[in-house]
Parts: sequence; C-alpha cells; structure tokens
Amino acid sequence: MSSTERLSLPEQRTLLQVARNSIRHGLASGTPLRVNAREFPSALQPPRATFVTLHRAGDLRGCIGTLTATRPLVEDVAWHAFAAAFEDPRFPPVHESEMEQLDIEISILSPAEALAAASEEELLGKLRVGIDGLILQQGPRRATFLPSVWEQLANPREFLAHLKLKAGLPPDYWSDTLRFERYVTTSFGDAHEDPRAREA
Repeated sequence: MSSTERLSLPEQRTLLQVARNSIRHGLASGTPLRVNAREFPSALQPPRATFVTLHRAGDLRGCIGTLTATRPLVEDVAWHAFAAAFEDPRFPPVHESEMEQLDIEISILSPAEALAAASEEELLGKLRVGIDGLILQQGPRRATFLPSVWEQLANPREFLAHLKLKAGLPPDYWSDTLRFERYVTTSFGDAHEDPRAREA
C-alpha cells in the first residue's frame, strides 16, 4: 500500500470498529458480521488481502488472514476479525469477558512479488529487516510471516529458520524448488496511540 493509498485516520478507525463489531456479533450469533462494502467509504471497498491480529495483555490471542485479495477490504476485515477470535486453532475461542481487554491490529498487504534466490545466503541478503513479509512455498507446504514478526525475530537467519519450521520443514532445509515471495503491509491498531505503517 503506497502513501497515496494510505487510509485516513477516520477510515482506519472505521475498520477497527468493524473488526470489534464482528467479534461481538460472533459472540452473540456464532457468525461473522456481514457488511455491505457499498455502505462504506470508497477507500474501504476495493479487494485487499488482510490479516487481523488480536492481543490480550500484550500476548497473542489470535491471528488469521489471507495472502490473496478476494473480498472488499471492509468485508475481509470483518471475516478475519471473527476468524481470529473464534477459529485460530492455537487458542480457545474468545470469551465475552475478554472483549474489553482485546487489542486489535489490522494489516493490509501489498500484492506479493517473487523473490528469486539461488541460495539461502542470497535470500538472506535480499530480505529487508522490519519491512518485508515473507511467503515460503515448498510443494503443498506454504507459510508466511508478517513484517511484525521481525519484532521478535530480528535476525534474518532466525526469521527464515522459524518460517521453515512453521511450514513443517527443518530449519536448515534448502532446495532449488523452494519458492519465496515478499510483500509489505500497512498496519494499524487500537493498541497504539499513533497508527503505524510498515512501508517499502
């Protein structure tokens, strides 16, 4: 998402409210909030790929998203907020008593671009720490780390090793059939006083 596409603060707040409303709707009905994109500002209507991340007291509470734009931005956020709260297999479903403690972060992904590398060393040299989200694919195995993961894994070699583990591969695995793509995100959340963007 380039600076010309960056959402205004009111638009960011609208998306965060949609996310929270979708979680509340899920608590009441067991289904995501259904929204009509045409009822929202035009900037929230184009198809975009998003991730919604939930934290509670600083700890991860759920994170679900997609790498491919298939729905209008505001609809995608509603779906992924619900899924992060109730369908992340790593966590039990969010309980109503947690609602006021949840911090929501929304990441809007740029289209992914192929990242060619003939060796692991070449790949590591191309990674932009703190900027790149990385997609790894080996046959049917596929995994990604958002740029925010650099906050926990600032060393490119560790970042890549943990991504391989996430994909079910050994941390020292390398093959000429490995495929990589990178993307950047614009991220903002209600845990931050000033919304932040990670841009190329």
